[in-house]
Amino acid sequence: MKLSNALCKNAKPKDKSYKLADEGGLYLFVKPNGSKLWRMKYRFMGKEKIMSIGPYPVISLADARQEFLKAKRLLFLNPPQDPMGKREEIKKETIRKASNTFKSVALQWFDYKEDEWSKGYAFKMKRTLELHVFPYIGKRAITDISTPDLLNDCLLKVQDKGALDVAGRTRYVCGQIFRFAIQRGFCMYNPADNLRGALKPRPLGHFRTIDNDQLPAFISALERNEARIFERTRRAVWLSLYTFCRPVEIRKAQWSHIDFEEKKWLIPAELMKMKRDHIVPLSNQVIELLLKQKEEVARINTDWVFPSQPKPRNPMSDGTVNKAIKRLGFGDKMVAHGFRALARTTIREKLKYDSEVIEKQLAHKTPNPLGEAYDRTQFIDERILMMQDWADYVDSFK
Repeated sequence: MKLSNALCKNAKPKDKSYKLADEGGLYLFVKPNGSKLWRMKYRFMGKEKIMSIGPYPVISLADARQEFLKAKRLLFLNPPQDPMGKREEIKKETIRKASNTFKSVALQWFDYKEDEWSKGYAFKMKRTLELHVFPYIGKRAITDISTPDLLNDCLLKVQDKGALDVAGRTRYVCGQIFRFAIQRGFCMYNPADNLRGALKPRPLGHFRTIDNDQLPAFISALERNEARIFERTRRAVWLSLYTFCRPVEIRKAQWSHIDFEEKKWLIPAELMKMKRDHIVPLSNQVIELLLKQKEEVARINTDWVFPSQPKPRNPMSDGTVNKAIKRLGFGDKMVAHGFRALARTTIREKLKYDSEVIEKQLAHKTPNPLGEAYDRTQFIDERILMMQDWADYVDSFK
């Protein structure tokens, strides 16, 4: 006979535990202390098993029957599944999701990467997560975050505040965290990979730079060094001025890239914006500067030309040269990338070099009869002369 709500409610405790059977193995187990528990008896792989469903009346008769039907369906699958095994699997998955939130995985990623970063960069990464990510998706299981979730619930909220740069950086950071999570087995795919073009691009603008008339004042400040900048940092500023290479190329320069005999610096493709090897002819001034730098870092076991001061196994931080420029009193007028525009304009106007030679030294893409073909030695003789003339021009203001 099927159970009824009244029968379940009115079941009284006895001296010994007893069962009130429903149908197909479901029953209510009544204990002497008055507690009532739903249980299900079934056979799996020839073995009799009993599965607890939950207490009555928290689990009603209708609820117990629903759980019973779910369990029976698992037994009728091909191959059959053990309901208790499935329940344990679901429980473990729930616990795993609760512990593997985006925030917990992100903090593991941060701890793993922190030693590679300067203190300033590590602080910047942590603040990005705390301000722009954790409040939106930090508590979610990392496996449950989809591409639309990441975009709509996090990145667009940052973008809507007008912080386009921050939104782009946040997408990049999240992508790194998901990549780490995949490698460690926390999730299976990276939702950030499908978000290219989903955010508004940053408005294009020019890097701040001084003009030729302000160059003498800048050189004077760099020579006096009243800001007491580290010599290593000051040499990085001089090298930026003499070679007008991009900041990442300066700070990630390695001794193995530099040929002192040939007076050339070969920057490998992976450091270049255009992903092509690039030759920088080295003036006498740069050779002298690099020899002094090599002497300073000789005691450090590193191939970095400009190793980080606090962490010499890492390259100089990406903000070091900009901070030096700021301390010299030119922060509102100049950034490290601005040396490129300064050199480009001055070499053309004052030294009268052809624009195509200058653009080639800047590693810019220029129209030529070879189309996409690229020769890293193109105009090399002219570029050797130009780089020495430019260094001499800079030194004329010392």
